[in-house]
Amino acid sequence: MSSHPPSLFERPLQAPLAARLRPQRLDEVAGQQHLLGAGQPLRVAIERGDTGSFLLWGPPGTGKTTIARLVARHVDAEFVPFSAVTDGVPRLREVVAAAEQRRQLGTRTVLFVDEIHRFNRAQQDALLPHVESGLLTLIGATTENPSFELNGALLSRLRVFVLEALDAEALGAVIDRAISDGERGLGGRQLVLTPEARELLVRESDGDARRALTVLEAAAVLADGGAGEEVAPLTAALLAQALQTRLPHYDKSGEQHFNLISAYHKSLRGSDPQAALYWLARMIEGGEDPLFIARRTVRFASEDIGLADPRALELALAARDAYHFLGSPEGELALAEAALYCATAPKSNRVYVAWKAALDAARATPAAPVPLHIRNAPTGLMKELGYGAGYQYAHDAPNAYVPQDYLPDEVRHRVFYEPSGFGTEKEIARRMEWWAELKKKMEDGG
Repeated sequence: MSSHPPSLFERPLQAPLAARLRPQRLDEVAGQQHLLGAGQPLRVAIERGDTGSFLLWGPPGTGKTTIARLVARHVDAEFVPFSAVTDGVPRLREVVAAAEQRRQLGTRTVLFVDEIHRFNRAQQDALLPHVESGLLTLIGATTENPSFELNGALLSRLRVFVLEALDAEALGAVIDRAISDGERGLGGRQLVLTPEARELLVRESDGDARRALTVLEAAAVLADGGAGEEVAPLTAALLAQALQTRLPHYDKSGEQHFNLISAYHKSLRGSDPQAALYWLARMIEGGEDPLFIARRTVRFASEDIGLADPRALELALAARDAYHFLGSPEGELALAEAALYCATAPKSNRVYVAWKAALDAARATPAAPVPLHIRNAPTGLMKELGYGAGYQYAHDAPNAYVPQDYLPDEVRHRVFYEPSGFGTEKEIARRMEWWAELKKKMEDGG
């Protein structure tokens, strides 16, 4: 008889490793010390037994379901899971009826709504009276920004606690516990996780404990399927095989969409080509529409570079056209080229500021008349009325410049555009100063 432990395939079906290792006490929860550490707000509320209804917002695999279960256990309440994807209002009515019966027996009900951001308006409205009355202690879990997904009435009745992706130390602790725990983990399998494999698993799990444990369990199955060794090594190569393709955490219609494009735009503005390339790559890898990125790059070239380097707008438009012509992956290189050019170009928002000021002035003076001398006079009557009278043709002047007014009286002395001292705008500023000096000389009769 072989002394090798029975294969995982020969064992009875059991819960996945991530479910078996779910923390049983608050102190076992990995990370989230800003919420569950001594004296922190959620920890204090749980220990008092009076959390009220609240929302847990954070990335996948950070402990939202675990915390909800621990709250119910700590306050000695019935834990009722509810899926916003599969359950509807009829199921909610059943939950409410059962909660009424429990309340008569002195037992509280914690309703845990996973993916609460998928609740429609009717479902959210149906929850309101029972949350407000205290019949149900609602604990919602979401990976999406609740300010975008929940209606104001429900959100105003919930405290929002933000969970963070697990850092390397917290993830490493979860992995080590899984390897060593002989009762609920893999401790009885005589597995050895190499340092390189551990580092790879921590890095590739993206702060998601559930993902780390799922991959670790898959790697254990692969290791266990080998020759009958006493000790099964979990190598980096084995972990890479278990990992397969990692799906980026990205939602093209959710908060990540706005966060990443914001990071890209601000990296360009901050003249950081390395960060700009990274966020561009993150969006491309996440499945963002490259033409959306191209449009934002064109906008950036106008808003944050402007006339400091007019070539930036030309290159951004060329990158858009190149991507439209080539598609992926070839066209992505044009987007990268435009990103690098914009990140390293001199910056000026003076066009943006000038345009905003001009719009404000136009809205404040919508009826200001065009000065007569710069009006067109295509008919005799219009000439008789003074249209075009006194207009001086600039090209007839020695310097192709005539000091005459082109603004209505209401905004005659307004200055909308003031060039910066960077790039091409430095030359534009020099020209404008020369025109101003020439105008003063001509007006003084010089």
